[in-house]
Amino acid sequence: MTAFDDLLAANEEFSATFTDAELTGRAAQGLAIVTCMDSRIDPLGVFGLKPGDAKILRNAGARVTDDVLRTLVLAVTLLNVSRVLVMPHTDCGMAKVTDDDVHRLAAERGVDTRSLEFHTVPDQDAALRHDLVRIRTSPFLPQDMPVGGAIYDVRTGKILPVEL
Repeated sequence: MTAFDDLLAANEEFSATFTDAELTGRAAQGLAIVTCMDSRIDPLGVFGLKPGDAKILRNAGARVTDDVLRTLVLAVTLLNVSRVLVMPHTDCGMAKVTDDDVHRLAAERGVDTRSLEFHTVPDQDAALRHDLVRIRTSPFLPQDMPVGGAIYDVRTGKILPVEL
């Protein structure tokens, strides 16, 4: 057995009933959602969306990094995205550590991560507001594009909109 046999078997079942071949890769609802990689979040399900409706950008902490901005430019330019929602969540591991903590823990395993920035989140509300401003002021994105923020509650499934 290999470490991925379970996934390959599950894919056999999935592909036997696959019905999304007609999707184009464009965001049918014109939406991009920036959210955390936390597996408790189902970004399409949270909003009653289906595959093909939105572009989903995930990273640790739902942070708007340079790579997220690059991806949003591509999504707006090529994939029908016309609005962006940034959605971090409650009980996020990135809010429980600092970059220094991560560097120290990695060093204990013999790995030097000092060249990486982890974008930990000491104040989730402030980080979300910072990231919303970062998108809204990007010279590479439409200045009139709707940009919103909300915090997803992993215990209730509800979102709390955050206004600037």
